[in-house]
Amino acid sequence: MGFPRRPTVVVYNKSGNGNGDAATSPQKSTKTVEDTVVFPADDDNLCVVDPLCGGTLMKAQHLGDFMKLPKYNNPMLDDEAYGAVGHFIDPDDVVPQTVVHNINKPLSTNLFLRAGPRAQVHFHPNEVKAAIVTCGGLCPGLNTVIREVVMTLWGRYGVRKILGVKNGYRGFYAENLIELNPEVVDGIHRRGGTMLGTSRGGSVTAKIVDAIEYRGINHVYIIGGDGTQKGALAIHEEARKRGIKLAVAGIPKTIDNDVDIIDRSFGFDTAVEEAQHAINAAHVEATSTPLGVGLVKVMGRHAGFIAMHSTLSSRDVDLCLIPEVPFFMDGPGGVIEYIESKLALNNHVVIVIAEGAGQEQVQSHVSGTDASGNKLLADCGLWLATDMKEKFKARGQEICLKYIDPTYMIRAVPSNAADNVYCTVLAQAAVHAAFAGYTGFMVGPVNGRHAIIPIDVATQTSSSVNPQDRMWARLMASNGQPSFAKKGGVQKKK
Repeated sequence: MGFPRRPTVVVYNKSGNGNGDAATSPQKSTKTVEDTVVFPADDDNLCVVDPLCGGTLMKAQHLGDFMKLPKYNNPMLDDEAYGAVGHFIDPDDVVPQTVVHNINKPLSTNLFLRAGPRAQVHFHPNEVKAAIVTCGGLCPGLNTVIREVVMTLWGRYGVRKILGVKNGYRGFYAENLIELNPEVVDGIHRRGGTMLGTSRGGSVTAKIVDAIEYRGINHVYIIGGDGTQKGALAIHEEARKRGIKLAVAGIPKTIDNDVDIIDRSFGFDTAVEEAQHAINAAHVEATSTPLGVGLVKVMGRHAGFIAMHSTLSSRDVDLCLIPEVPFFMDGPGGVIEYIESKLALNNHVVIVIAEGAGQEQVQSHVSGTDASGNKLLADCGLWLATDMKEKFKARGQEICLKYIDPTYMIRAVPSNAADNVYCTVLAQAAVHAAFAGYTGFMVGPVNGRHAIIPIDVATQTSSSVNPQDRMWARLMASNGQPSFAKKGGVQKKK
């Protein structure tokens, strides 16, 4: 049996042909009803998909969907790095969200437009005035993304008006913007944090769009997590309502790796690598004393990816506790019994706990939310340390426990080599998509291929560790920890 031909996807829009070109009448398909499967989409668009493809195209909004746009040849057609060898994306190329399918079942998956430079663009470099803003918490790689957005705009597209917005969203209307160019951003990737400053909250959409309109900005590159990207979507919707030609490009950032759809978020690899230093220190402390316990708390409010991957890469961690897997402390099969068995066997134990783990057990009066709307968490690491000391003391055992919290050290470092490469690709993909006329989107890798993802689709849910997935099974197989399911149960991914 041979392979089927390459599936194709054609998108038809009632006000255009799906490539951003305005039209006075609906476009008609030359295919018959039997040849196509039609999926309803937002804004009365239709996604017409070849049945061999078996997917639904989640098309990012295009400025050509609601205004008439000029067309220009991409300035990179004359660039020896791109034009000479034809590194341009077919506008009909798509990336499937799911790549593993059962051969006996119908093929069905979401599809996203492939990211990358188009041969035709809808902005002339001379008209572009771009702004870059960073929002939310710190994360390794922020400065690398800023640098690469500037370098791509300046060096590949010839844009000379690039602004940096100071201290998050409120900087649009409460701060002076700074001019950015290759000289200003040279070397910033070697520093942690963000050269632009950041803050949480402050997203007054109408005031932001007023400032954007007043300053004549038509490209906005927004680097931030889930709350920040929802703010980006609000800016896009307000700009569309006002009929402004504004490309809103989101570059997703979260050290917890909990952005949905994409393979991983930038800074995650660096966070896992940096967590090793804390785990190594905990292991040294634990093995240097009788009944030694090394306890490390890492970031992960609702997703335990850093804890899980740090445990897998370390090989010294005996117990990993994450928000997605409930656990119980006392009784047969509980955490205390397991720690006691490891101490009896090895005279030491190393534990990694994600900051959101065990919150239902922590006796705390913490309440309320932070400026981003996140629920405030109790210090589960401190709680676990205190609880273990008390319970082992009641058993007549004096454990020597060292509690290490490297949270802010991890997120403040520069990005490592892998994240630097990743940040470069993300930044370039965002600029290419903005020049192609897309808006209200974010970029990221989906099954290893970078894609243009509608922000409203990406922010519907967040990603978390699935305890039923093989990665968690690999961890349990590697360090031998039990599931703690007898009393607490294992939470299934929703």
